[in-house]
Amino acid sequence: MSKPISEGKFQKQVIDFLDEHDYWHVKYWAGGKYTKSGIPDILACIEGEFWGIELKKESGVPSELQKYNLRKIKSNGGNAIVLRPSNFEEWKQQILG
Repeated sequence: MSKPISEGKFQKQVIDFLDEHDYWHVKYWAGGKYTKSGIPDILACIEGEFWGIELKKESGVPSELQKYNLRKIKSNGGNAIVLRPSNFEEWKQQILG
């Protein structure tokens, strides 16, 4: 049985994928004096579409505020996902078409 991947290592894999394909993205750091809570971990523009990407390890649970913000992104025409190591390959294939 393989050891579960840490959220930090998973984040690096996602950012490396975005960089490899030259997709615009920013890692959002919450918790600062001037930042807003509940914003997805990564905001990206992929092939002209806005993405809010909340990263979670397999056992991680998004907060109610995170789920609210993901719903708001979707209701305004964007794409929003809770991305886990187990659905990363499927998501990459969706992006790459």
